[in-house]
Amino acid sequence: MQKRQLCTLLFLAPFSVFAQEIVLPRDLGLKIGVLYPGKLNAITDVSGVMVGHQTLIRGDSIRTGVTAIIPQAGNLLQLKLPAAIFSGNGFGKLAGSTQVQELGNLETPIILTNTLGVAAAMEAVIDHTLSQPGNEAVQSVNALVGETNDSFLNDIRGRHVSKADVLNAIRNAKDGPVEQGSVGAGTGTVCFGFKGGIGTSSRKLPQSLGGYTVGVLVQTNFGGVLQIDGVPVGEELGKFSFSDRVLNNVDGSCMMVVATDAPLDARNLERLAKRAFMGMAKTGGIASNGSGDYVIAFSTAAPLRIPHQPPAPVSTAGVLHNDYTSQLFMAAIESTEEAIINSLFAAVKMTGRSSRSVEALPLDKVIPILKKYKRL
Repeated sequence: MQKRQLCTLLFLAPFSVFAQEIVLPRDLGLKIGVLYPGKLNAITDVSGVMVGHQTLIRGDSIRTGVTAIIPQAGNLLQLKLPAAIFSGNGFGKLAGSTQVQELGNLETPIILTNTLGVAAAMEAVIDHTLSQPGNEAVQSVNALVGETNDSFLNDIRGRHVSKADVLNAIRNAKDGPVEQGSVGAGTGTVCFGFKGGIGTSSRKLPQSLGGYTVGVLVQTNFGGVLQIDGVPVGEELGKFSFSDRVLNNVDGSCMMVVATDAPLDARNLERLAKRAFMGMAKTGGIASNGSGDYVIAFSTAAPLRIPHQPPAPVSTAGVLHNDYTSQLFMAAIESTEEAIINSLFAAVKMTGRSSRSVEALPLDKVIPILKKYKRL
């Protein structure tokens, strides 16, 4: 069994450090879906994609943070990516979404944070973009910033996320393994009544199906009736939204970011984003009235990059034919489903505002349930 060490610093008096072994589903032999994951089973399996976190855990009530997804290195405003947005339920604040929907391109890093941190994140992205060489004459920047509401554990009204925090997340972004669980924008989130957080997963298609990679990163903060690989875990535990035994707030939100190296235009990226929402549904999420559930999808395919100043009026970039998209749709569904489950497995118990505590998913109870249903 493979295990990874997670160390989180608590800025308390006195300072303390706790460490917890993180066991993910595949460490237990649980394989969600039928397609194979990429080498890292992370969004960073899509070449060029980088992820950075800034985790804010201070005192007894600050439990929040920032996660930055850098779609590609370099100046994104000068060389944009094709992108699309899908709103599963629009009770949220996805700043910059209308321009992406209208023009079909992405020109900044993607930032995830808490609901009242969106404004600071937008200012930071604008500062980051204007400061890049080549952007000296730029007069407009479309910062793309998503959020979930972490106010159950976090002093959200204190607006503790600063521009510096966001810029640190951008600067710290790297390829390779992605830290998951109670980190970055997932520090204070709650999912299915348990500690939620950041999760990621990927699928690598065989060469016979194009050889493309699809990677997903999620920020989970929503409710419903938890299912793991089709197993009714929430029901078995007796902990689910609207149950008689547990008052579990179903509202919250889920942000999903889908990356691929397949040459998809904005139209087919929107179709891909819709399938990610199906992956959320497979985990038992219900997209409640008060949940902001959004999918951002983008392609890193080099021929589809969009110059800020196009050299010619007509683009000749080739895009994938509709008939060859189904395998990508399946990859997005599986990656999203597993990323959400990974966010739960990787998260740790958190105590925050008003001494509220949220327990981590109880693996000592979940594992026997998975065995009962012959998943392990």
